[in-house]
Amino acid sequence: MATRWKRRPEGSTWGDFGEDDQLGRLNLLTSEKVKAGIAEVKEGLSFCLSMPLDFPGGAVLNPRRHPPRVSPTLQDGCPCLNFPLARLDARNTDVLSDDQVTLALQYSTQWDSFAHVGAFFDVEDNGVRQKVYYNGYRANEHVVGPRDYRPEGDVDVDGPYGAHALGVANMARKAIQGRAVMIDLKKHFGLERHYVGYDNLMRVLDRDRIEVTPGDMLLFRTGFTEVLVGMNRNPDGDVLARTAAVLDGRDDALLQWISDSQVAALCADNYAVEGLPALERTLGQRPALPLHQHCLFKLGVPLAELWWLAELAEWMQAHDRHACLLTAPPLYLPGAVGSPVTPVATV
Repeated sequence: MATRWKRRPEGSTWGDFGEDDQLGRLNLLTSEKVKAGIAEVKEGLSFCLSMPLDFPGGAVLNPRRHPPRVSPTLQDGCPCLNFPLARLDARNTDVLSDDQVTLALQYSTQWDSFAHVGAFFDVEDNGVRQKVYYNGYRANEHVVGPRDYRPEGDVDVDGPYGAHALGVANMARKAIQGRAVMIDLKKHFGLERHYVGYDNLMRVLDRDRIEVTPGDMLLFRTGFTEVLVGMNRNPDGDVLARTAAVLDGRDDALLQWISDSQVAALCADNYAVEGLPALERTLGQRPALPLHQHCLFKLGVPLAELWWLAELAEWMQAHDRHACLLTAPPLYLPGAVGSPVTPVATV
């Protein structure tokens, strides 16, 4: 029994990979799984799966997240862009440029870590729900923010802030790499909004003769970022809300399949992977982000959003292929709960 919890969520993997595990299903990216990914490399062609990090543009998709701001660093108070070092020492012939960025880490092509979404859950089995994350890691102890939100009133918290556990640095150390499988939902459902549940997904896998094996990372191409990029950094929220397939996080059969299949990660070219708002099929209290809670909180399956999958998907269709080697480590940034990523698929 883990020291952080006496009771774990039903159907979760808490403790399955060890009491102090912070990698979840990424533990299934073994050396054998990396070799399975390498075995999918036939042509030696590589595809960049990232959008430019200043997409989508504006803050339409998420009002908390704004475009990156790139600026020069300063050298003696001067912007270091085309900066002549001769100003410091006349003997120098160098010209330097050096910059910095203010970036919402989950603005564009990204990974979600397990510190991104937790839940209220009775980990002590005493009838009191607490704010916890995957494998029982605690809010305000392992994931620390400047304010503790309490029913009786908010309390300011002393730092240091950030994800002291479950952050993207763990994923970076793992150096995410292995076999990935393309599931082309755009091919089957077009660009209209469609909530894809278990039955839909099984039909797609059957029709395309796709085999999913434990430890695979799944790539869901919906066409969302293809529409988004076409808007050229001026996204239309109403149009995007009606665009492309999304996974139905309220479909219990779909969630059970994610559990049973032992996939290591879900990566999609849309926003949030699952449909927002989630379809309403339940009464009473329920997660607003059911797929996020199932994957990040219960299973330890990381989610990736807003990937660029168009060229890879089209190449795979043309060559009757479905699998590739995927290399996609996030930034090695201690304390961060999410990260931009430049994934590379090799076929």
